[in-house]
Amino acid sequence: MKTLVFAIAALTFAVVSTSGCAPDTSSTPKAGAAMPSSVVDPYLKISSALASDSLDGVRANAGDLATAATALGAPAMKIDTSALQVASATEIEDAREKFARLSDAIVAYMDGLKLTLPDDVRVAVCPMKQKPWLQEGSDIKNPYYGSSMLTCGDFR
Repeated sequence: MKTLVFAIAALTFAVVSTSGCAPDTSSTPKAGAAMPSSVVDPYLKISSALASDSLDGVRANAGDLATAATALGAPAMKIDTSALQVASATEIEDAREKFARLSDAIVAYMDGLKLTLPDDVRVAVCPMKQKPWLQEGSDIKNPYYGSSMLTCGDFR
């Protein structure tokens, strides 16, 4: 019996050791590349809806973003997980809290890989939440507070 247990343990170790190597990064953008539009476009739609105090399209766009993040491989796992959490939100405040985690994940991914944003997209920061978000245009539209504090924030 001890021999059988030892053989199973050794086989399990061999399988885990060979299959659990480095995370898949074959789809990860190279340093200096553009942040994929498959991530940026649905993210901006979520941000815009939340800034307008709406959940319209948030779930669908979060699902699209999760799919796009999955295609980017293991380094984008936090984006994928956070997007799925946003997709599960049924109330605006819950969506905003989950959006904050998604924003952190996207900005960390982008900064870590030194990716660039489209020309009209910048990183903004909410001083109240101390959280970033990606924003199109030059006018602040805070997704964390919507109409109650729409212009609160600064571009970094």
